Amino acid sequence: MQHYKIAIVGPESTGKSALALALAQHYKTAFVPEMARVYLENLGRDYDYPDLKKIAQLQMQKELELGNTNELLICDTSLLVIKIWSKFKYNKVDAYIDQEESSNRYDLYLLTNIDLPWENDPLREHPNHRAFLFDLYHNALIEKKCTYEIVTGNGPTRLWNACKLIDHHFNLLTNS
Repeated sequence: MQHYKIAIVGPESTGKSALALALAQHYKTAFVPEMARVYLENLGRDYDYPDLKKIAQLQMQKELELGNTNELLICDTSLLVIKIWSKFKYNKVDAYIDQEESSNRYDLYLLTNIDLPWENDPLREHPNHRAFLFDLYHNALIEKKCTYEIVTGNGPTRLWNACKLIDHHFNLLTNS
């Protein structure tokens, strides 16, 4: 059986988590949640630079746990997100994050556009930097020579657009 890994990446408040869950439900497959949210919600303090490595390790551990369970694995984030965030916030990246991000590949990256309105959340920090961060993600995917698509649209349209892109790339038969 062929296994495909899809990473959903993009700036804050662009619907990554909602899209990951909806895609997993649509394709009846597993998804890797964003471990940063789980970690930060249980931290009990503001996070700092060393926490990013711990988050990255948790993300990779969860991805490995679920890696070969289904034909399709949806990953709500990747280490690319942590790497870009680390550069943006701290102007440096831990060697572990850099190495793992470079060696861990996905068959398709879905880059979520900033066409959704900002939603306040205690874990979100930069409502006015989404365009800048989107460009960082876009340029990083180009630089890495990754297979990627930009996902646009609101609500069910965003899901439908993402499904069309996935089906096109992998010739999956679904009930779309």
